[in-house]
Amino acid sequence: MTATRLDRAVLHDLPMFRDLGDADADAVLAHASAHRYAAGETVFRQGDPADAFFALLHGRLKVVQTSADGQQVVVRHVNPGEIFGIARAVRRPDFPGTASAVSDSLALAWPSREWDVLVARCPALAVNAIATIGQRLQDAHVRIRELSTEAVERRVAHALLRLVRQAGRKTEDGILIDFPLSRQDLAEMTGATLHTVSRLMAAWEAKGIVAGGRKRVTVRDPHALVVIAEGE
Repeated sequence: MTATRLDRAVLHDLPMFRDLGDADADAVLAHASAHRYAAGETVFRQGDPADAFFALLHGRLKVVQTSADGQQVVVRHVNPGEIFGIARAVRRPDFPGTASAVSDSLALAWPSREWDVLVARCPALAVNAIATIGQRLQDAHVRIRELSTEAVERRVAHALLRLVRQAGRKTEDGILIDFPLSRQDLAEMTGATLHTVSRLMAAWEAKGIVAGGRKRVTVRDPHALVVIAEGE
């Protein structure tokens, strides 16, 4: 992790702070620090004291939870403009998962003790936090339903479609999921084994539905993936 100097302009990338006047923006930045994380670097670990909260400016993160028996599950990806590590907002003393960079990333960090002060100065932060928590609960409900009721082929298809919506970029070959994504990541996102995900991806590549590369996935036929996801 490396720190960088702050400028008021960095807040323009964060919708919750975009309308702040100069004085309020300076106050928000007064206790913030900006940090660069290289791909693969850990931002915080599951069980660590939640002594900070963050906003992602650039890059991409993944949050992984590890069960008591050592099983890992990718619970979410953090996209630019999102807040994360907001345990303080739900009065949790520790981080419930491990956040790490999947590509070179830049984030703002504030001490957790500043949460209430910032919310009082910038109510949009509280609104954003509520929306973020609500979306995560909804996503969790969807994934629980998928794990409980759907075959693994449909779960993997749903996971790829979600990533296309979050981070898809059109290319000549199709829609590229624009951050490193391994088959192990897909397995951890969908409660599947690496062997099963590898078998599915190889079959879909042979049919021209997706194209794989070194930790890269391009969806070449989104409609076919939707058909699989819906079980049609």
